[in-house]
Amino acid sequence: MPPVAPSAEGLVDRYGRVARGLRVSLTDKCNLRCTYCMPAEGLPWLAGPDLLTDAEIVRLVRVAVGRLGVTEVRFTGGEPLIRPGLAGIVAEVAALRPRPRICLTTNGIGLDRVASGLRAAGVDRVNVSLDTLDPERFRQLTRRSQLDAVLAGLAGAASAGLTPVKINTVLMRGVNDDEAPALLRFALDHGYQLRFIEQMPLDAQHGWDRSRMVTAEEILAALATTFDLSPDPAVRGAAPAETWLVDGGPARVGVIASVTRAFCGDCDRTRLTADGQVRSCLFATEESDLRGALRVGADDDELARRWRAAMWGKRAGHGIDDPTFLQPARPMSAIGG
Repeated sequence: MPPVAPSAEGLVDRYGRVARGLRVSLTDKCNLRCTYCMPAEGLPWLAGPDLLTDAEIVRLVRVAVGRLGVTEVRFTGGEPLIRPGLAGIVAEVAALRPRPRICLTTNGIGLDRVASGLRAAGVDRVNVSLDTLDPERFRQLTRRSQLDAVLAGLAGAASAGLTPVKINTVLMRGVNDDEAPALLRFALDHGYQLRFIEQMPLDAQHGWDRSRMVTAEEILAALATTFDLSPDPAVRGAAPAETWLVDGGPARVGVIASVTRAFCGDCDRTRLTADGQVRSCLFATEESDLRGALRVGADDDELARRWRAAMWGKRAGHGIDDPTFLQPARPMSAIGG
């Protein structure tokens, strides 16, 4: 597809990619302290006035859906379940026409108590982060003893119909890299869909070390010791995960090889941070401010124009393998997953 001017309809970049998926961070706060994300003491959180209000979030999502062609909205954090107005935001987004598909990425704590309400409000499905099935490892990884709460959240999501329930797992060398087969068996036994994610340089401490990252090839090799994996014949499209049939199918397992098999050429995502900044890439070093424009009276046409301009500047790839790569100043908890 040839490049088009940023004044065209939709969120198109110079390489012809079109963003149809919007990831909205509702808060930078989280009730876990995962070692690969943030320090034990947490981070300097955004001040209340800096955060988008519920109404501002809904308005920007309405612009994205109604004027810019977004068809899927994923709410993230930090931890989105700790946002007090979550259900109301979801309900208003679900009332938009055309209605976008609505997803949620969460650590699962407390999900069992709110899953039915979120389903009623309009959430279609959830992704739940789970890196280990061992309670002590969970405590060491997250600095919290909440494994039972996460497992309850998974079960509650499935019971409420937030399906397919997907599990996101990050393996770390010498920490939990021996659990790949057990995690897949757990997912298969419960009807969940497992996605392994290569650890990315998005930690607040800037301590990411590629040598400690478990690669996609290593993950697949570990799974192959227990399961028969074959390439999934389904068209991948812009999905971040490469998937494999497990023991002939229909069950599948996915690997998101963000570092070693970058899928930037097919990326169809745009991001909105909790303080109203547009990010064209998870690893972008630049942001475009929509909150400021919104609060000084910009109309929807102006907001859409600014959003299109931000996406026009999207780079060809994240460049992690480039010697000049710079890790984003903001960690994952502030950007939104």
